[in-house]
Amino acid sequence: MNDVDGSARTLITISIPVFNEEGNIANLMTRLRAVADSVADRYDFEFLFTDNNSQDGTLALLEAEVVRDRRVRVLKLSRNFGFQRSILTNFLNARGTAAIQIDADLQDPPEMILKFLEYWEKGFKVVYGVRIQRIESLMLRLARRAFYRFIDRITEFHVPVDAGDFRLIDRIIIEHLRGVTDRNPYLRGLIASFGYPSVGIPYARSVRTQGKSKFNFIKLLTLGMDGVTSQSTKPLQFIALAGFTLCGLSVIIGLVYAVLWLFGIGQRSPGFTTLVILQLITLGVNAAVAGLIGEYLGRVFDNVRGHPMSIVERAIEHAPSDSTRQSAPSSVPPASATHPVLASNEEDRR
Repeated sequence: MNDVDGSARTLITISIPVFNEEGNIANLMTRLRAVADSVADRYDFEFLFTDNNSQDGTLALLEAEVVRDRRVRVLKLSRNFGFQRSILTNFLNARGTAAIQIDADLQDPPEMILKFLEYWEKGFKVVYGVRIQRIESLMLRLARRAFYRFIDRITEFHVPVDAGDFRLIDRIIIEHLRGVTDRNPYLRGLIASFGYPSVGIPYARSVRTQGKSKFNFIKLLTLGMDGVTSQSTKPLQFIALAGFTLCGLSVIIGLVYAVLWLFGIGQRSPGFTTLVILQLITLGVNAAVAGLIGEYLGRVFDNVRGHPMSIVERAIEHAPSDSTRQSAPSSVPPASATHPVLASNEEDRR
């Protein structure tokens, strides 16, 4: 867009995935508008929401925001496709020169967007927040720290530790993301793998004041498994190495017992309990190995069968101005009306 004096302003997309966040929408928009107004002389903003099929009043509130503010755009997904796919769908539909992903729960401070933009102007293509403090149980904090460092160790590139999805990415990163075919993306590692200049900014994460966290233990575990299996095949190498090691030890122990038996050295020991314990351990290890291999095969299956990454059921937005109009991906037809569009299919949007 252009300012009244004819000077160009850069369009920035604020990317916000939401699911059942009706209690946070009003406060979030108040703070985001304040941030946008503070740099209105240099930047234009669009607030792009991807609604992951919320079951509360979130969508109705977002529709009202579209009517109130032309900068607000909403993409309603046909079902819940998961957090990472929701973020990716948002990025791929962003019109800005850069996109900044922030959660709707206000645990990540919107005011840090200004700091992100400062570093982006310095040439960094990725600017991310590093959580130096977060309010949660000690066990969960330790598990997160261990997981982040484990991911960093098994990958061939540096994956930022103690960093979540609160980040700015440049348009060049968005264009690379268009080529992603992984149906279960782990965006933190994926973006890091591109290798562009990046920088982390430390901050203290706030406590959630409205609504409930959507990530229970199982979902966190699933996200962690996606992170491991999508970023590296080293776990399979560890399995192979452990298998060969155990096989070698078994052969050596077997030979030792055979020699002792031939020469009549020693006496038989009942050892029933020991044998049972060893068998149970072996069964547990085999089950874990089979499960890990199954995770890798499952990812291959998901990618091969070719199901869509996500499906946008409705695009609720004003028509873009000439300066911001870009062709959207073919899987997400753009709305073309000059007023907010509530359409459920192609024909309704014409």
